[in-house]
Amino acid sequence: MNKTELAQKIQTIEGLTPDERTALLGLLRSQKKYGLVWEDKPEDVERRLETELPVLKEIPSRAIISDNPDAPNHILIEGDNLEALTTLAYTHEGKIDVIYIDPPYNTGNKDFWYNDSYVRPDDDYKHSMWLSFMSKRLRIAKKLLSDTGVIFLSIDDHEQANLKLLCDEIFGEPNYVGLLPRVTKKSGKDHSDDIAKNHDYVLIYSKEPQPIFMGVQSDAVGFTNQDEHFRQRGPYKVNQTLDYDSLWYNPAMDFPIIVDGVYYYPGGSKALHDARHAGQHNPKDWVWRWSQAKFDFGLKHGFVIFKKSRNGVRIYTKTYLNASIEKDKQGNYYVAHKERETKMSSLALVENEFSNDNAKKELGRLMDANAFDFPKPSSLIYRLISLIPNKDCTILDFFAGSGTTLHAVMQLNKDDGGNRDCIICTNNENGICENVTYERCRRVILGYDKSEDEFIDGLTDNNLRYYRTAFVGRRRTPQNMRRLMLLATDMLCIKENVYIERDEFAGMPTLENGFRFFDDGKKQMLIIYNEEAIYDLVDALENMDVEQPIITYVFSPANDPWRSEFETVADKVKLTALPAAIYNAYKRVLPKPKDVIIAEEEKAEEPEAAKESLFDFDEVIDEVTLFTNKERGEA
Repeated sequence: MNKTELAQKIQTIEGLTPDERTALLGLLRSQKKYGLVWEDKPEDVERRLETELPVLKEIPSRAIISDNPDAPNHILIEGDNLEALTTLAYTHEGKIDVIYIDPPYNTGNKDFWYNDSYVRPDDDYKHSMWLSFMSKRLRIAKKLLSDTGVIFLSIDDHEQANLKLLCDEIFGEPNYVGLLPRVTKKSGKDHSDDIAKNHDYVLIYSKEPQPIFMGVQSDAVGFTNQDEHFRQRGPYKVNQTLDYDSLWYNPAMDFPIIVDGVYYYPGGSKALHDARHAGQHNPKDWVWRWSQAKFDFGLKHGFVIFKKSRNGVRIYTKTYLNASIEKDKQGNYYVAHKERETKMSSLALVENEFSNDNAKKELGRLMDANAFDFPKPSSLIYRLISLIPNKDCTILDFFAGSGTTLHAVMQLNKDDGGNRDCIICTNNENGICENVTYERCRRVILGYDKSEDEFIDGLTDNNLRYYRTAFVGRRRTPQNMRRLMLLATDMLCIKENVYIERDEFAGMPTLENGFRFFDDGKKQMLIIYNEEAIYDLVDALENMDVEQPIITYVFSPANDPWRSEFETVADKVKLTALPAAIYNAYKRVLPKPKDVIIAEEEKAEEPEAAKESLFDFDEVIDEVTLFTNKERGEA
């Protein structure tokens, strides 16, 4: 019997309620698919978001503002990252260029906190809980990525396979870029007596299938030196001239190198050299890495370097990033200039600088090394972000931990002259956001005492602003709409990247619950909370010369930002109706609210009450003003 016949039979079965019949038909029509299947495990935060909307409120006392007017604006959000991501779905949809996250690995070692308790290693639903948790966040993360965006995800063997399949589903299998192993420590064992597990991985996906790393010298690790006279060759790294463990003895590689009249032999002895050439040698005797002809050519063309030490002169050869010694068909050497091909090798993450041990030492130099259990080294994230050609990109980390990502971004900006800005999010469990994440970033920016006698200068060309998540009722009552409009101010500053507030506009003093004006010299923004202020503002705009349209957010109970009222100055403003724009953005990412049953008498009274309170501004302002002042009092 096929599905069509079964569906017809279900329609004729007696004793089924309409809901039961619908459910059976739904099961029949559901199709199997390739990929992960898990049991969804709702989170407490999801239930909260069914009835409340998150917003961001700045804590001004924690702001760190640079004297440099062009300093990038970095953002630290304290709150559950699902709530924070929801707010970013309004402020940054399609605007994030790079995401790096280090989510809980779900090892069972008290690293994955779910609904107020740690997930145990023997929990039958530990993988389902983890996948539910990650799926919701990654689906929003995808919406935040720009068209050329890329996401890096650190993970280990506990969930690596599941995460790969989940990301294939969310980002698309064609957008899989690669999996980079990372050595976490020199040696170690996990649950096996046979195989030392001393690595984890960085999983990489792009928003669209494209060569996102094109033009990046991503295999340039170790090229830290620069020649003044050979700059076209790019930076170089030095190599030992001796081959300490030759596969076989080659007499052509066994010759003296003469420096200032002094002879240098492989192994350091003329007698051994003479004996080897007389046939008395071991298979693995020391020889030079280059032949004499190549060495003489390299010496003449700047590919050899001599370093003096207490033990004499050490001889090294140079490997340039964009130049090499080649040999033509006639056997003659020449200098070949070429751009090194862009490759991202798994070997890029095996150096000790990317290990967890190094991360602990780094954190210990800044603060207590035990302040955070599983930090990542800033060198790892520095390395990953440096693969992206755009030096003005926006980076997001919604598992901020100790703040490593922001540290890496600020250091990279200093090193290569970039102007990247960074958003990091973490909850405040055990005070981690306030006492670890923020404190680390504060010290990196302002500087810190490494010891009693040494002060480390800060990366002062950076701004940092600190936000907490706050909430507004989700139902679109007039009071909630007014409240959302007022509490969205800080989010609008983030969205438009304009933070400097002015006390007046066109000679009119601003009024916190009427309108506010922001102007940083590059961009202007008006926020109109009370529609009664529109008419005075329009009159003022008619007499103003405006270089570019002023970004203008206007409270409106509908989607119309009072366009007819602004008709005479339409070329001077860029209008958006609020809170409709926020509702629309949130609707695309939030769980659907539960149906609310309203008593018949309440339904009858609601339209009149809504009509009265919708334009009764003062009635709903007091609560919001108190909330705002409380936050400001903390400053």
